[in-house]
Amino acid sequence: MVTHVMRLKIKTATVLRSSLTPEAMSNRFFPNPMPEFIPESTPSTQQELQEAVTVTTGGDSLLNLLAMPHAPLSQRLKRAALDLKETIVMETWGLTGQRVGDFTLYCGLLGTAFLLLKSYHVTCNTNDLALCSQIVKSCDAASLSSRDVTFICGRAGVCALGAVAAKHAGDDESLRYYLAQFQQIKLPKDLPDELLYGKGGFLWACLFLNKHLGQGTVPSSYTATVVDEIIKNGRALGQKRKCPLMFEWYGEKYWGAAHGLAGIMNVLMDMELKPDELEDVRGTLKYMIHNRFPSGNYPASDKDKKSDVLVHWCHGAPGMALTLVKAAKVITCSINSIDTMFF
Repeated sequence: MVTHVMRLKIKTATVLRSSLTPEAMSNRFFPNPMPEFIPESTPSTQQELQEAVTVTTGGDSLLNLLAMPHAPLSQRLKRAALDLKETIVMETWGLTGQRVGDFTLYCGLLGTAFLLLKSYHVTCNTNDLALCSQIVKSCDAASLSSRDVTFICGRAGVCALGAVAAKHAGDDESLRYYLAQFQQIKLPKDLPDELLYGKGGFLWACLFLNKHLGQGTVPSSYTATVVDEIIKNGRALGQKRKCPLMFEWYGEKYWGAAHGLAGIMNVLMDMELKPDELEDVRGTLKYMIHNRFPSGNYPASDKDKKSDVLVHWCHGAPGMALTLVKAAKVITCSINSIDTMFF
């Protein structure tokens, strides 16, 4: 029997597919007002230095933020990001009466908690860490009945982020609780392979725990079974001499990071792969590179190779760019050798 949640996902997928037409997507972007090139320069006086690190609010804020001289740009970005963090926390947590409508990292309050954890890593501000833990606790209560299992949209993200925040706070009781909750997550047999709702997204949570709490927190013997299923499914739909791995999400062979090849390949490259499996990942990326648009963008799906419209993390070049950076590190060991490995 199809559950209410599954019906909702099927409806959502249908809406997404219907919205991927060029007509529907033609206005889903922000215009880029930035000039093609600005030569770098270094402030020569104290006044120029002060102006360079001051983020002004008048006029075009993006142009002001990215204006040269270049030397203190990282400090300007950091200051702007921390200011924006305060606004986000106030809008999503403070002004909502601390109610959890959407608990997920993707669109909900767990994203605010993740931002606070990132801020803590940069500034060591324990107030950010305490607020992060508080928000995760609310998300935990709101997600107890969720059947979604991924880092971005499911229970695994709540437990993983909660465990890492508890570790930093020295809260052993909460750490044990979140890890125990994580171990109780069961993967449905019909779980897709993609990142947003599928096996790839669950593996992302496992990687997050192992990165921050130590390798072996989630044993490789456990993740290996999930990897084996993904590879098996990918090979079943793939073509050995064309695209070795291929996956479907509600009948569509997506390429992007959210539901398709870019996201799944990104996660697989962080796992312990056999030589033939790594070669299949490389072959899949090679297929995608050779079939990208002349503009450098990537199709949304395998059948959508004439519509160069979507330039999002979910669909298009942004998600693929992150995957190719990972490939340069994992497969080629050098950014400079990626051409010889893929072309």
